Amino acid sequence: MDPIDQLDTLAKRLSSLIPEPIQATQKDIESNLRSGLESGLRKMNLVTREEFDVQSAVLKRTREKLEQLEKRVSELENMSS
Repeated sequence: MDPIDQLDTLAKRLSSLIPEPIQATQKDIESNLRSGLESGLRKMNLVTREEFDVQSAVLKRTREKLEQLEKRVSELENMSS
């Protein structure tokens, strides 16, 4: 589900918990809740799945290179002994 759709759904769920006499202002409340949720999420420094996947791939390649270098250093140390 799209994050924006999730925010809308959450805002609607929260606004549905408001007592009926106040529900006349439901659209305003939904809008304010959505804005508050968006603001809170922005402050959390979250990353997208795509960004996460890219960084995971970079980390994997870095680990592989490190393992290769460790193996090579070990081989060189054994040769000089």
